[in-house]
Amino acid sequence: MDATLREQLANAIRTIPDYPHKGIQFRDITTLLGQPRAFRRAIDELVHPYAGMGIEQVAGIEARGFILGGAMAHQLSCGFVPIRKAGKLPHETVKIAYSLEYGVDEMEVHKDAVHEGQKVLLVDDLIATGGTAEGAVKLLQQLKADVVAAVFVIDLPDLGGRKKIEALGVPVRTLIEFEGE
Repeated sequence: MDATLREQLANAIRTIPDYPHKGIQFRDITTLLGQPRAFRRAIDELVHPYAGMGIEQVAGIEARGFILGGAMAHQLSCGFVPIRKAGKLPHETVKIAYSLEYGVDEMEVHKDAVHEGQKVLLVDDLIATGGTAEGAVKLLQQLKADVVAAVFVIDLPDLGGRKKIEALGVPVRTLIEFEGE
């Protein structure tokens, strides 16, 4: 990926200081989503390495992963699987607890959303400490999916989330990095 694209994406992302807690620099991709060229370039870059690999499902983590994942599934001509916070899906689900920076939460997926051996690409907007993405990977692996990769627009490398996902045997692809929190 070229420096021009990284610059275009970085300029399209709004930084909100001290949100949701003092000292946090929140990286808001809603501004990127509102810029057609930046949004299209981000989706193209997230999808490109996996075109022709037989991806059968894109799994998106609530909520920004839904937006990115829907567009990616369209580009890859595959299905989309929502990974949601507990209690939001109407059918039989599989649930997992995962660690957050300030506690524990649960996420779930429909029991029949993926099938054994299905090639799945996981997506979310950002990877920080990796707790949410780690939970999502484990949830998909519990359903015996082949998680081909986890992709994110933003990586906060200082927080180490990428290493947690790679430790599960899942390659990670990100488009840009921001230092710090």
